[in-house]
Amino acid sequence: MSSPQAPEDGQGSGDPPGDLRSVLVTSVLNLEPLDEDLFRGRNYWAPTTRRLFGGQIVGQALVAAAKSVSEDVHMHSLHCYFVREVFKCMRSRHPSEQPSRVCAGDPKVPVLYQVERTRTGASFSVRSVKAVQHGKAIFICQVSFQQAQPSPMQHQFSMPTVPPPEELLDSETLIDQYLRDPNLQEKYRVGLNRIPAREVPIEIKPVNPPPLNQLQSMEPKQMFWVRARGYIGEGDIKMHCCVAAYISDYAFLGTAALPHRWQHKVRFMVSLDHSMWFHAPFRADHWMLYECESPWAGGSRGLVQGRLWRRDGVLAVSCAQEGVIRVNPRVSKSKL
Repeated sequence: MSSPQAPEDGQGSGDPPGDLRSVLVTSVLNLEPLDEDLFRGRNYWAPTTRRLFGGQIVGQALVAAAKSVSEDVHMHSLHCYFVREVFKCMRSRHPSEQPSRVCAGDPKVPVLYQVERTRTGASFSVRSVKAVQHGKAIFICQVSFQQAQPSPMQHQFSMPTVPPPEELLDSETLIDQYLRDPNLQEKYRVGLNRIPAREVPIEIKPVNPPPLNQLQSMEPKQMFWVRARGYIGEGDIKMHCCVAAYISDYAFLGTAALPHRWQHKVRFMVSLDHSMWFHAPFRADHWMLYECESPWAGGSRGLVQGRLWRRDGVLAVSCAQEGVIRVNPRVSKSKL
């Protein structure tokens, strides 16, 4: 699954040796071939919801699709639906009901990925991927590949001006600082303690994290620097796309809930669909700025959009996702 090398963009020097390779490459996205166009993926990290992490499913499906095309084509888009998780979870409708735990992908069971070679054309090729557990589809995906084609028509937005990652605290340090604050409200303390940042195989540095006294007035926007933990190297552009697919789902849908967390408690949040467009070569083991925003929420759904920027200002990836978000009103405890 190799491809032309990404250009160096000044994102860092002194890459670590190969024996420190990213666990995302050596474990999470290392699929076991079972037959032609049939693969098995293992589960590495599961959120506190005890469902499969959506980014893992997207990334592994992308790896399976990439194994069915030639090395001279590159990924340009994917569009996927989390079918089993969502539609069985719709059974839990009443606010007093607890969300069903049988609805989600099972983190204790490997996932099978079946690839269909839908179309192989001169310029574009399409692969369909179905992820299966317990004999039933939990996820479907269409991945499009393209032969490199130069074009005189080019433009992009400008990258936001933000502090570099070297000047920012990582998520673990930031959470520890919040938890040491004696004025932190208990509802925020409980939520912060549930964040398993140390278990995630990606590094995260939030940009301009809000102080404690502003947690109740947040906009549906957030930015953070992200990169895969460990070393991946330059050579395999497709693998970097698969790693970016994994990264893109982390904290993405939660952007839509940011303005409402002080008033409502999120009791159920799960992705409905996820789309990505790959614009330029990049290295997922180098820092990239992830710009996330939610232009709309309603009808128990939230829409989020994201952009992954290289440090040199090149727009590398665009993302979009819609998900189900169900909340309960926060009940203030009486002081009487």
